[in-house]
Amino acid sequence: MKVYLNRKNNAVHFEASSELSTVKVNIDGSESIGGEGKGVRPMELILMALGSCSVFDLTTILQKQRQEIEDIEVEIEGQRRDEIPNIFTSIHINFVLKGQIDEVKAYKAAELAVKKYCSVHDMLAAGGVDITYSIKIN
Repeated sequence: MKVYLNRKNNAVHFEASSELSTVKVNIDGSESIGGEGKGVRPMELILMALGSCSVFDLTTILQKQRQEIEDIEVEIEGQRRDEIPNIFTSIHINFVLKGQIDEVKAYKAAELAVKKYCSVHDMLAAGGVDITYSIKIN
């Protein structure tokens, strides 16, 4: 896998692309280093990667369990330490599910999705990040 970053201005706005996709992602830094709000910040991308990796697997598992999913939303919140580098110390993933979904099956599916199948989770957990999750069914 290979990604590319192309500088878009004289500050810290970059456009990211991948050899696996035609989609472009705008990335920008904080204002303190010249960022202009033209993209997401790198640490936000980490949370997005964890959330998307987990929810892809959760969706697949729930579908295999024949659960009727109307909608899924994911909220991911990370806590960072004060010392530089400001790495994540803990992250919480909240899955909000809508549909005819059995709560016991949903929790089992989330356990598998987050802790067994999500490679982003494993990389972060190996670095000492405490990752938790919760489920809400509407």
